[in-house]
Amino acid sequence: MTQEILKFCIEKGILLDKATLDLLKEFDDKTAKEIIDKISNLKEKIITKSFFTNNVDRIQELLGDKRIIDKLKINLGLSLEISREIFTEKKKVIKEKLDKRERQQERELKLNHLKIIYSLANLTKKVDVEDFVKYFRSRYDEMKLLLQERKELDNLISISKISGQRQSVGIVAIVFNKRITKNKNVLLEVEDLTGRITVLVNKNKAEVYEKAKEILVDDIIGIKGFGNKEVVFANNIIYPDVFLQEKSRIDRDERVAFISDIHVGSVNFLESNFLKFIRWLNGEIGDDKQRQEARKVKYLLITGDSIDGVGIFPGQEELLNIKDIKKQYEKLADYLRMIRKDIRIIICPGQHDAVRVAEPQPAIGKEYASSLYELENVIFVSNPAVIEISNSGKRGVRILMYHGASMNSYVNEIESLRLGKAHDNPSKVVREMLKRRHLASMHSAVTYIPTEEFDNLMIREVPDIINTADFHRPDIDTYNNVLIICSSCWQSITPFEEKVGNNPEPCKVPIFNLKTREIKIMDFSGK
Repeated sequence: MTQEILKFCIEKGILLDKATLDLLKEFDDKTAKEIIDKISNLKEKIITKSFFTNNVDRIQELLGDKRIIDKLKINLGLSLEISREIFTEKKKVIKEKLDKRERQQERELKLNHLKIIYSLANLTKKVDVEDFVKYFRSRYDEMKLLLQERKELDNLISISKISGQRQSVGIVAIVFNKRITKNKNVLLEVEDLTGRITVLVNKNKAEVYEKAKEILVDDIIGIKGFGNKEVVFANNIIYPDVFLQEKSRIDRDERVAFISDIHVGSVNFLESNFLKFIRWLNGEIGDDKQRQEARKVKYLLITGDSIDGVGIFPGQEELLNIKDIKKQYEKLADYLRMIRKDIRIIICPGQHDAVRVAEPQPAIGKEYASSLYELENVIFVSNPAVIEISNSGKRGVRILMYHGASMNSYVNEIESLRLGKAHDNPSKVVREMLKRRHLASMHSAVTYIPTEEFDNLMIREVPDIINTADFHRPDIDTYNNVLIICSSCWQSITPFEEKVGNNPEPCKVPIFNLKTREIKIMDFSGK
C-alpha cells in the first residue's frame, strides 16, 4: 500500500513526510488516493502532518465525507475545541446502540413489577485479539465522554498535540504504568488514542498525591496540570465517578431481601440458619411486627455462589457433603421451593456456580440447574446484571447485581484498602468501583471475555443500589447517593477464607424498604 500511495503522490506532484504517510496508511488505498487528490487542489507541494492540523476547515470543505473527516481528526489528535462535533456524534452513536441493546434485552415481567434491564446472553463467538482491542477502545471512548462533561476538565487536548513549550494541559488518558520514584513522587505513564506521555505527581501536593497513590493500571482518568510533550506535572486527577441526582422509591409498601454465598453442598453450609430465614420469610417465626415485615418482602436477590460447586479449588472434595453439582442445585431447589410463591427470586452466578469463571458470566443454565428452572418464581440473570423494580409507569429502583470476583484485587492493589482492613468493610471496595465507573478496572482483576463491542463491566447508568457479595460479610454504605449493599453468607469460615483474610459474618440479611428507603439487617445466626 505504501508504494501505491507514493506513486500516486508523484503523479500529483506532491511530497509527503513520514508522519503524513503513516496517517494515510490508516485508510484503504481508494480513500487515501481520494484524500491526496482533493488536497492537491490546494496547490501545496509538500504535505506534512501540521499542514492537516492547520488547515482543518479547508480540508473539511474539500473532503465532504464526514466519516473520513472524523477519522482524520482522531488520528491527528486534534484538541477538544476542534473536534467537539466528533465526540458529540460518537456519544449519540453509543447511546443509540446501548438503547437498542436495552430494548432487545429488557423483559417486562407480569409478576411483581419486575424488569430485567440488562442480563448478558451466553455468547459463543470466537474471541480474538481484535476483540480485546475493541473492548479497551470502547471503554476509553465512553469514559472520555463521561469525563469531558466534568467542569474541572476544561480545554482538553490530545496527547499528540502537547507541544515542546510549557503550557496548561488537560487530558483524558488510560494508565499504562505506575511507579514511585526514589524521591517518593508518583510517576505515571499514560496514553490516549494519539500517544503516550509521562505524568509526575509531586509528593508535596498532598491532595492530588493521595489520589495518585490509589491509581491503578488501566484506570481511565482526567489529568489537569502543566508541562510539555516530555512530562506533565499534575495539579488534579479526576475520576469518571458516579453521581445520583435523585433517589428513587416506589409507591408500594414492599421489601427486598439481599443474600448470597449460600454454598449448598459445602460441609460448612449453615443449613439450620438458612431454614430459619426461610421460615421467617414465610411468616412462621418472630413477633407480630417481624411477621408483618416478612410478608412485605416481595423480592429475594441471590448474588452469586448459591452452591459450593465441584472442582473449584484443589482438595475441595474433602469439604463437600454433596459431590455432584446437579445434586447441589437440586438441594438448593428444595430450599427455594419452600419459600412462598409471591416472592420473586432473582439469581446471578458467582465463581462457584456452574458457569464459566470469566466475566461477564452468563446466567446459570438448564444443563446443571434444571430443577431450579421448574420453579416459576425464580429468574436467572448474568453476573453482572441490572434489574428494576418498577413504579406505576415511572422509573423504579434500579439494582446492579455483581458477585464481586474483582474485590480482592482492589484490596491487594490499593494501600488504603489493604491497611484499612477492607475485608471487614467491603463497601469501601465498592466505593472504589463506583469512583472508577467500572467493576474490574485492572486488566488482571478478573478473567474476562470481551463478548461484544461494549465493555460489559463498565457502570454506564448510575444505579440506585449496587449489591455485591464474595466477602461473606454484610455492609451498608452510601456513595454520592448510590446505596451500597454487601451481602452476607450462609457458610462458616473455610480454610481458603482464613488464607486470604476474609472474616465472614454469616446469616445476616439486609432488608430494604422500597417505599421509605429504610434498610435494616436481620440476624439469623442464632439457634
